[in-house]
Amino acid sequence: MRVVTRPDFDGVVCAVLLMDALTIDPPVRWVQPSDMQHRRVNVQTGDVIANLPFHEDCSLWFDHHYSNQPKTPVDGVFKIAPSAAGIVYEYYRERLDRDYTELVHQTDRIDSADLTLDEILHPENYPYVLLSMTITNHDPSEEHYWNHLVSLLRTRSMVRVMDDPEVKRQCRRVVETNIVYEKALRENTTLVDHVSITDFRDLDPAPDGNRFLVYSLFPDCTVNVKIVFDEDHLASIKVGHSILNRGCEVNVGKMLSAFEGGGHPGAGACRFPRDKTPDYLARIVHILQKNIPV
Repeated sequence: MRVVTRPDFDGVVCAVLLMDALTIDPPVRWVQPSDMQHRRVNVQTGDVIANLPFHEDCSLWFDHHYSNQPKTPVDGVFKIAPSAAGIVYEYYRERLDRDYTELVHQTDRIDSADLTLDEILHPENYPYVLLSMTITNHDPSEEHYWNHLVSLLRTRSMVRVMDDPEVKRQCRRVVETNIVYEKALRENTTLVDHVSITDFRDLDPAPDGNRFLVYSLFPDCTVNVKIVFDEDHLASIKVGHSILNRGCEVNVGKMLSAFEGGGHPGAGACRFPRDKTPDYLARIVHILQKNIPV
């Protein structure tokens, strides 16, 4: 039996809860949503999938993404909710050895982007927010850290987690990276009506950082589109409603399901061959400009 999830904060907390409740041994099988969508993942009988699209070979599945709604009954739980971790916690609460209430509450807030302006601008003052930013979702070389974090959150208080030398190093990196990332956002983001478009295609590697920062830098935008070129000749587009100027009516997950992706009503992503970029990007921006619910 393995935990199969994605490398983001919600996925890490899902792994913490599932490994505790079901006594599953590490390591976690870390998977990108697009790889699961395109059946590039070897899922085995007994696997427990969380925070990812469904795979018929798994034994249990937990998810909350609008675009992943199952068409038939499945073993596990699907529910539209702030986080997948919250669903897992509700399902297994009585079997858990520790009290994860605060961890799950903060995961709900972070995954649903229910943050204050001060948390966005000064994540270093908010341990859960800062810790969530140490988890990148695109670099497999970081797997050792994701697994280390799962182990820490299963056995230590938040104070002791933040005092771990590796966590401290990652947090320092985040603070330094966010300074560089702000500069990159200012230099590579344009505003088209109420849509901010961040184009990192010419930057190698593409900068990464505080995903909420763009909303404070461009307060007139109601939605952001970020385009980068990934490895393996793929492109990635991420779309998110502003959490400071809530005027976007487009269901992002539903929209992106037509572009080889998916997600939530307020945020989502898609990955596809680079030669499709001009067509996909233009169509996505056009839909967002019209701002008609889809």
